[in-house]
Amino acid sequence: MKPLHLIPDDVNVPFLKFRKVFYIISLVMVLASVGMFFTKGLNFGIDFRGGILVEIKTDGPADINVLRDNLGSLGLGDVSIQEFGAPDDVLIQLQRQDGDEQAQMTALATVTEALGENVTIRRSELVGPKVGGELKEAGFYSVVISLFLIMVYIWIRFEWQFAVASVAALLHDVLITIGFFVITGVQFDLATLAAVLTVAGYSINDTVVVFDRIREYLRKFRKMEIPDLLDLSINSTLSRTTMTSLTTLLALIALFVFGGEAIRGFTMALIFGVVIGTYSSICVASPLLVVLRLKRKIPEAEEGQEANA
Repeated sequence: MKPLHLIPDDVNVPFLKFRKVFYIISLVMVLASVGMFFTKGLNFGIDFRGGILVEIKTDGPADINVLRDNLGSLGLGDVSIQEFGAPDDVLIQLQRQDGDEQAQMTALATVTEALGENVTIRRSELVGPKVGGELKEAGFYSVVISLFLIMVYIWIRFEWQFAVASVAALLHDVLITIGFFVITGVQFDLATLAAVLTVAGYSINDTVVVFDRIREYLRKFRKMEIPDLLDLSINSTLSRTTMTSLTTLLALIALFVFGGEAIRGFTMALIFGVVIGTYSSICVASPLLVVLRLKRKIPEAEEGQEANA
């Protein structure tokens, strides 16, 4: 039985020929994401904006519409209700109430009373605005520090051009993924932030595979023009990149369909991030090496096979 090949081994797609088109597409997506972030903003979850969270277990499958009508009539502002894994497990989120902690406790008591005796309160949490603000700040710094450490790692392992190109591609992925959440209005919470960081890790893994091949071919093909060498490197790793992305997407789609509402935002971020990360590894990171004027720095005495482009 022959192994599955989605991409032929002898594929020769001239990616570098279309690099300006890729630059324009990426620039438009990044600018649109940034613009919508500052105009519309993210739909922050209770982790970041503060509020009241209640997890309940109902006697039998929960009627979400009835719960939403009952709690919506209490005058407590925005109420978010969703299944939390099982049909009888429900997560309720309310916006933070005006006033101090006592006002939050009063709202929580009102909700508990409205739910009735046939409902078991599994947990209840109050998240203050100060804590939410601190989590926003910590989340921002976690992304910045991650990008910085990745750049340092790539700089040590390769050359500075590779480091700058990889971080530019990662920043591209992060901004566009955030833009995706702005457009869709899906709730952005700590789990979603973790997904964004996971996307960055996945993307850099794909990028490093291509960069390794580029470094190998820089030694092997001494006389080949850099754009042609980059095309050859991308094409030679294209089958591996697409197969890895496809198998990852299959698992993520299964989680999205069967995993329930609790992890839906997380899986949505990963699905979109894998797609955009694969695109950036092929169409953004490697072509940027031309802009950054990548050059060979191989001693003439080093052994290697010379070949013409």
